Amino acid sequence: MTLTALKRGLALIAVCFYLSGCAHNSVFVNYPSQIAPIKQGLNSNTPLKGASQLEPAISGNDGLLYAQEAGRIAQIAGDFDASKQYYQQAITRYLTFDDEALISASQLGSTASSFLFNDNVIPYRGPGYERILLHQYQALNYLFSGDPQGALVEVRRSNELQSLEQEKYQKSLKSIQSLANGSVDSEVARLEEASGNLSSSFLNAYSYYVTGLLHEILGEPNDAFIDYRKAAQIAPRNPFVQQDIVRLANQLKMPQAQEFEQRFGQPVFAGKHQGQVVIIIEKAFVPIKQSFTVPFTIDGNIQTAALATYPSRMPAQSNVTINGLSNPMTAATIANIDALAITALKEDLPAALARQAARVYAKSEIASSITSNSKRGRNELDIGSIAIQLFNVVSEQADRRSWLTLPRQAQIARQYADSGEYTLNLDNTNSTQITVEPGRTTLIWAIDTGNYLRFYSILI
Repeated sequence: MTLTALKRGLALIAVCFYLSGCAHNSVFVNYPSQIAPIKQGLNSNTPLKGASQLEPAISGNDGLLYAQEAGRIAQIAGDFDASKQYYQQAITRYLTFDDEALISASQLGSTASSFLFNDNVIPYRGPGYERILLHQYQALNYLFSGDPQGALVEVRRSNELQSLEQEKYQKSLKSIQSLANGSVDSEVARLEEASGNLSSSFLNAYSYYVTGLLHEILGEPNDAFIDYRKAAQIAPRNPFVQQDIVRLANQLKMPQAQEFEQRFGQPVFAGKHQGQVVIIIEKAFVPIKQSFTVPFTIDGNIQTAALATYPSRMPAQSNVTINGLSNPMTAATIANIDALAITALKEDLPAALARQAARVYAKSEIASSITSNSKRGRNELDIGSIAIQLFNVVSEQADRRSWLTLPRQAQIARQYADSGEYTLNLDNTNSTQITVEPGRTTLIWAIDTGNYLRFYSILI
């Protein structure tokens, strides 16, 4: 018995290793397990270590994702200047992808190897909702670093992307051929239910609210009103957004002001010696992608492919109670980021299924080419087939990459208060000192990572 078939099978595998690049850790080691220790560090008093650990990976295949993670870690730690630099690297990566008109040789290699390995070989480009949040968070970096004009540039880009990403997705639907597969259809239906039947991953009330808030704070009430209305269309039951719409409609003397009053109640305005207190609360982390198996039948043989999915929707987060101002408040949810993530995956499943089907077929063709040579002996054919089957099992990994340091949920609250010093208390467990001045806004950003609740505030 010769080992020609085995050698050829192993040679193919070696070529695939070369094309994929061994630096792409997510090819064989799933991304959530790589980032888990970094996330744990956010519940310690030295969270910035995680950002420095990710720096070497920013130059790699998944550099965009690692730059987003590093920027978010630095932001949670309160190092807004460092976060700004990391985020800018991610923004530059997105722009590079936008500008690519031709497929480079390196991308061709990644695409070719993805047919034999898995989608983790393809450079990470991020779903639309991540890119929108990237610019939103960069705007907050500029604001908390004392650069309001830089913040305005980012919020305008965030708004523009909400429209562009929606248009891009609608166009992509025309180019995706639907493949009938019961397992995938069932998973899409389950994801839709898990996301709360969210219509789109690109329309984000949290981003619209933050952009509206910054427009208002920085003296652009007309733009603020437009963004608040968009936020209200996505989160229609949020009482704070409703009040913002009524207040600005009256302030701008809009003809619809009376209609808004009938729908949302009378507007509340600041007193002569009052300032406004706005609180943004981020809770927990987005869920981690899981994997499920999709069976295929090719030439009478059953093949399997791995696709990413999310677990069923987790229990709802409780609304945070806020004490310390003249009146106690209960924060209201402005966005469930986990629902955006689930919806984005649901939107991508048809394309992912098409790639997986092509990959399964390619692997089947390789196996067939080994067994089709009648000159080989039976044992040799068995060894070659076994080599390919083993390679198929090892290489077939779902693409579980996503921005995992994002919050699971965002809540907001807003109230006018007399000028002075206050101690704000959240859920009767965590507190922070704030200052309120007449005619100004005190913005508090509370980030809850589980065991740590960090406060950042700015007087604008």
